[in-house]
Amino acid sequence: MPGETDTPGTALVTGASSGIGYELTKLFARDGYDVILVSRRRERLAAVAEELETTYGVDGHVMPADLSEPEEAVSLHESVVDAGLDVGVLVNNAGFGSYGPFLDDESAVDRDLIELHVGTVTTLSKLFGREMADRGGGRILNTASIAGWAPTPNSAVYSAAKHYERAFSEALAEELADQGITVTALCPGETDTGFFDRGDYDKSGAADGDRMSAVEVAEAGYRGLMAGDRVVIPGRLNGFRVFLRRLLPRRLYVKTVKRAVTG
Repeated sequence: MPGETDTPGTALVTGASSGIGYELTKLFARDGYDVILVSRRRERLAAVAEELETTYGVDGHVMPADLSEPEEAVSLHESVVDAGLDVGVLVNNAGFGSYGPFLDDESAVDRDLIELHVGTVTTLSKLFGREMADRGGGRILNTASIAGWAPTPNSAVYSAAKHYERAFSEALAEELADQGITVTALCPGETDTGFFDRGDYDKSGAADGDRMSAVEVAEAGYRGLMAGDRVVIPGRLNGFRVFLRRLLPRRLYVKTVKRAVTG
């Protein structure tokens, strides 16, 4: 299995400028990985790169990209290839949500969300996964969510996208296992990041609940990734919420989720 005999190489992390992604970059750098930093914010990425280089002595490669734009994932891959970098670990972490009645949402927001969580995750996994297969191994970490088990009224597109990420990750993990590639779905619940500052989630009932720290979630995801786990659910409460999904009738579960998110 990867991780037992391999040496640190290069990890690519999307959504690396803050939150879970930022915390993951430090964990990779701590263990000797050079890190390709991807997000929309060039200045913030440059600051993170300097921090990683100064603190851990690794290389931080800054590659700004808006991965909600079609073809941007392909362009990112081309930039990595042109830079002569081999990605041994791919972290698809960039994301955002949208809260509110589906019929009131702007269609452009829905398209961006689907492109980022579905299109980009699929494209980057394919392009870098092919290279990993050619080299005989690698790792992929996809930040999904416990919303990937819970159809969520007032957040229908986001929860559907997270269902895709989780199912995609689990299927890919089985498909690529014989090629030495592990795929891990990180499925956190509410986390103390900038997520609630975008997409009107500050108006949801979920915004008032207890949140895990980005450090806790990143550490759980990193451990699971290095262990080759296929699904990581940080926190006992989040694990129970997923377990509850198996016990309740589907319609009752969705009604329960709706009450929770609408407060």
